[in-house]
Amino acid sequence: MSEKSEQRLSVFKTYKLYVGGKFPRSESGRVYEVSTGTSAAGAAGKSKWLANAPLSSRKDARDAVVAARKAFGAWSGATAYNRGQILYRVAEMLEGRKSQFVHEVADAEGLSKSKANELVEATIDRWVWYAGWTDKIAQIVGGGNPVAGPYFNLSSPEPTGVVTVLAPQESSFLGLVSVIAPVIATGNTAVVIASEKSPLPALSLGEVLATSDLPGGVVNILSGRTAEIATPLASHQDVNAIDLAGADDVLAKELEIAAADNLKRVLRPQPVDDWRATPGIERMTAFLETKTVWHPTGSLGASGSSY
Repeated sequence: MSEKSEQRLSVFKTYKLYVGGKFPRSESGRVYEVSTGTSAAGAAGKSKWLANAPLSSRKDARDAVVAARKAFGAWSGATAYNRGQILYRVAEMLEGRKSQFVHEVADAEGLSKSKANELVEATIDRWVWYAGWTDKIAQIVGGGNPVAGPYFNLSSPEPTGVVTVLAPQESSFLGLVSVIAPVIATGNTAVVIASEKSPLPALSLGEVLATSDLPGGVVNILSGRTAEIATPLASHQDVNAIDLAGADDVLAKELEIAAADNLKRVLRPQPVDDWRATPGIERMTAFLETKTVWHPTGSLGASGSSY
């Protein structure tokens, strides 16, 4: 038995894109090598090969936008309570696969197992945090407005649409979730470009999303060269907004100029000292539109409404 065990071949994981609820390879057939983080490489400074990740093409990016647009109607039309339940289910699935993500984050960011465990637990907590906000954000940013006249004037938030998200380059998992969750919690759909040097946790997240209750196409995950994928997405006419969290200053400026072509909402990159800090609601409100409705109240006299 021991002889057979020694001769057993290792089964390496094949990482794929996550588009429209499915796991395609890049249509280009290209891959690139992903290695361990610098701290994990050891004192000798040698990095260890981890896997070949798909090198997404412009065609993959366009396919992801088509999938996101197709999913937008049903996802934005779902009740906020239902979206919260689905996000909580994702957190449950992450909890069940925690050990896998601890291993992947440790390799990706060059961390010890204990520090990687802390980050993964913080990531799961972040999903739960945003799950709780889905049916509360409207109460914070919406409401009745005082107007001069016999009208009710009510403002309510609505999702922007399809959002391209450039995931943070350094925080392969907690930062990734911190930019994806607020986008979909408010009813948008997302095309996510994973960290170029550490894409494996993001691609594994796609497997979790596929086995949760999240409809296919709500989140689409691409890996590869950030600039190569982001450029066509920034100028894409069916993308409504873009989060530049993972872009450097030069790339961010180029993408912002391209995004102006169809008046995309742009969230510029902002320095984050610690992704574990409470994020606030800014990333949710960044991709919300405000719909205002006027409704006649009838004649108003000294005693109030005729109703």
